[in-house]
Amino acid sequence: MKHISILVPLGQNNLSSIIGAYKILKRANSYAAEHGKKTYKLELVGVCGEVDFHEGLFFVKPEALISEVQHTDLMIIPSLNHNYEQAIDGNENLIKWIVKHYNNGAEVASICTGAFLLAASGLLDGRNCSTHWAFADRFRKMFPKINLQPDKLITDEHGIYTNGGAFSFLNLMLYLVEKYFDRETTIFCSKIFQIEMDRDSQAEFIIFRGQKTHGDELIMEAQQYIESNLQVKISMESLSSDLAIGRRNFDRRFIKATGNTPVEYAQRVKVEAAKKAFETSRKQINEVMYEVGYSDVKAFREVFRKVTGMSPLEYRRKYNKEAAAV
Repeated sequence: MKHISILVPLGQNNLSSIIGAYKILKRANSYAAEHGKKTYKLELVGVCGEVDFHEGLFFVKPEALISEVQHTDLMIIPSLNHNYEQAIDGNENLIKWIVKHYNNGAEVASICTGAFLLAASGLLDGRNCSTHWAFADRFRKMFPKINLQPDKLITDEHGIYTNGGAFSFLNLMLYLVEKYFDRETTIFCSKIFQIEMDRDSQAEFIIFRGQKTHGDELIMEAQQYIESNLQVKISMESLSSDLAIGRRNFDRRFIKATGNTPVEYAQRVKVEAAKKAFETSRKQINEVMYEVGYSDVKAFREVFRKVTGMSPLEYRRKYNKEAAAV
């Protein structure tokens, strides 16, 4: 029988991703057994006999220690608390164990900020990865060799799965159920746990705050200018000239600092302002469009959809019931 390990690292406190993963996979196992399908040995695996959560309010007792598991087929890393460096330092043996079993043919999946622990293993270097959008800047700073895709809900490369933020891990679990069981079992779990199937983006949930932790004062000045001139169609050639830097070098430094080109950054700032207007006012699409510097409805719609995965009208209907009723 093949083996799935749900890991219980030290120094992390997201209990829901451990329990949620365990419940969904256990239910998938039960359904598979009832229908004569392949099942898995499912275990909570840790580095010690007991791990406390929320300052001792809850405890998890792993069913097996990493030293006792000689073979596994899938390792699931739960999300971590925000002390990522501390979590990485406190789980060196677990990280080595993950690398060893991956090199021996096992697959590995990280939930939300569990990607920080997975990234520390080096297995994600040069590959795509997702994590919670709120910690994207910090992740890029700590792991510059990884191609972070914060809009993606799930990435799947070479037996390594990562997913976006918070309770989107439920979608990752359905994805893994389909991979390890079948579509029928996935549909059953989707209905039992009432999880929407086949989601592939967390773009609509992202709150764009601008990447400001880079320390490049010239790029910071450019960001402030872009954010202060929402209604203007900014010429990046003129902006780079005003900042006394060549356009090519400007683009290179902007991408290094923020992960976006200057044009992409301006688009995200404008779309974020538009989202706020749709959420909090009864303004029409055209009104908001002009306020954020667009005069072409088609162009605005295309940029909005590219950033959020939804049209402006769809977004307004979903997040502003009063406006949708007008």
